[in-house]
Amino acid sequence: MAISLEHIQQQLRPELDKLDHIIVTTLTSNSELTNGIVTNYLKTKGKMIRPIVTLLSASFFGGINDKALQGAAAIEMLHNASLIHDDVIDQARERRGVPTINNVWDNHVAVLVGDFFVTGALRCGVATGDGRILSALADMGRDLSLGEIDQVDIARNHCIDEDTYMSIIRAKTASLFECCAQVGGYANDAPQTAIDELRRYARLLGICFQIKDDTFDYYHDPIIGKPTGNDLREGKVTLPLIYALNRTDLPEHDEMLALVNKEEPTCEDIDRLIDFAKRAGGIDYAYETMGRLRDEANDVLSPYSPDETVDLLREIFDYVIERKL
Repeated sequence: MAISLEHIQQQLRPELDKLDHIIVTTLTSNSELTNGIVTNYLKTKGKMIRPIVTLLSASFFGGINDKALQGAAAIEMLHNASLIHDDVIDQARERRGVPTINNVWDNHVAVLVGDFFVTGALRCGVATGDGRILSALADMGRDLSLGEIDQVDIARNHCIDEDTYMSIIRAKTASLFECCAQVGGYANDAPQTAIDELRRYARLLGICFQIKDDTFDYYHDPIIGKPTGNDLREGKVTLPLIYALNRTDLPEHDEMLALVNKEEPTCEDIDRLIDFAKRAGGIDYAYETMGRLRDEANDVLSPYSPDETVDLLREIFDYVIERKL
């Protein structure tokens, strides 16, 4: 049976409505231009997976309180700030099927709006009144930035090592999910050992989320808003191709490795690399890896008695693997 994100959202509907109110209120200003851009942007907000994980973590540790809601809002605004800035860097024209802020306005306005989201996140972090949550948010922002910078450096050096790939996605993606677990725990003054355990679950979820995202690069889907092979155009070698390039038994290996190391691969080169990754079992390997990560995450949750929250934590992991975009 397919896992529905809507089912997970429905279990948290009252809390998610409160979260939406906090975000809208925090991002309301005296600037008519800013209000218009923000309102339009929030109409197409994403799946809210990170705040959902934050709220589930809070529920796991005792309950969803105002501190957890403010922390979840901060995480979501920081996440969206990074997306807005990414669109500027990538010169993206669309996200989630609608024009990006930098497309409608310009890079200058988009960067400033992204910065405005950061200030909103800071305000919500302060509103928690908990220095531990502020520290977790700061550490997450640092890891996120360094992960993205390291990815640029590694892309320039054409690194194709799986361990390095995993290290990068833990920093640039899983750090957000780990922060969700921390905020939920700190909001309920949970023991640090218990927080660290759920943080491990969240790390596995975040890594899995990025691996699944990376598989989308091997298939055309206009809804995602990113062309096939976009990662490769930017010099990013992701798990399916890393696996394929490690198969030295394949006759095309040396030729494909040479294509990856080209300074400016052509569209034909990228198409050949994508086809090679698929034929060599790279997509299957990515799904096998996600399955192993899910097994590890289930091990983290196994000592706890089954209840609605534990079930939803398992369910959202299944959703991340099965999602179509």
